[in-house]
Amino acid sequence: QCLLAGSWRSDTGCRMVVSILRKDGSFSGSYLPGHAAGDSEVLTSPLEGSQQDTGRVPQPTFSFTVHWQVRETARTTVFLGQCYVGTKGEETLHALWLLREAAESPSEDWKATR
Repeated sequence: QCLLAGSWRSDTGCRMVVSILRKDGSFSGSYLPGHAAGDSEVLTSPLEGSQQDTGRVPQPTFSFTVHWQVRETARTTVFLGQCYVGTKGEETLHALWLLREAAESPSEDWKATR
């Protein structure tokens, strides 16, 4: 059974901490990108998300949103993925993400999502 509660680290050094996992599958915590270790502009940012009922699905899908705490920049990232349990019981998260920055105008919209 895969539960998201706890601390997770990506291959690139990003860190996600799920500090509250509610009975309905919703969760909250914090996120810090790996490259931010030496960047005083990026602070630990709050995250909110949800996962499927692990009683029904042993390897649940999940999603969460990070609202970045960055000076003078409005950014939001969404993650969508699944938690897998390996043959030795190890839990692994696989996810895709989109980063959205605030655009100055509709003509700048094309470059605001990565």
